[in-house]
Amino acid sequence: MPVTLDPIDRHILRVLQRDGRISNVDLAKEVGLSPSPCLRRVRLLEEAGIIDRYVAVLDPAKVGAGLTVFARVWFKTQDAEVTLRFAEAVRRFPEVMECYLTTGECDAVLRIVTADLHSYWRFQADHLTRIPSVLSVKTDVPMETLKRSYELPLR
Repeated sequence: MPVTLDPIDRHILRVLQRDGRISNVDLAKEVGLSPSPCLRRVRLLEEAGIIDRYVAVLDPAKVGAGLTVFARVWFKTQDAEVTLRFAEAVRRFPEVMECYLTTGECDAVLRIVTADLHSYWRFQADHLTRIPSVLSVKTDVPMETLKRSYELPLR
C-alpha cells in the first residue's frame, strides 16, 4: 500500500535518486530544511522501507557485462509449483537482473546481462533451458539503449 508523502519527502526522494551519496547538509539545502530535520525525514523514509537501500550504479561494459538481452520464456505448464520452481531457479543466476511473470504471449520476461553473445548462448544452453519448467526461450537483443533510468517518477 502506498505511503502518503508530502512535497518535502518527495523532493528528498527525487534528490536521493539522482545522488545517493549527497551529504545531509547539501540535501537539506536543496530541499529547504535545516540538517537535523532533513536527516530525521531521511531516517523515517528508510525505516518505512520507502528507501530500500543505497547502491552504486555500474557501467556494464566497463565491468565485462556489456550485453543486455531480453528472454521471453514459456513454461511447460502454468501451475503454482512450476512457477515457484522457476522463480527459485532464476533467483540463483546473477546474470538475471530482472524477471517478471507476464500475461499474454509468454509466461515470463527476463533481463539478462552477460559479457557477449557467446556467453549468453552458454548461459541459455547451460542454465536457462535446463530449468525443468521451461518449454522454450526466445531472445530479443537490443541494438541500442536509448534510455536507462533508475529514478521512479515522483509527482
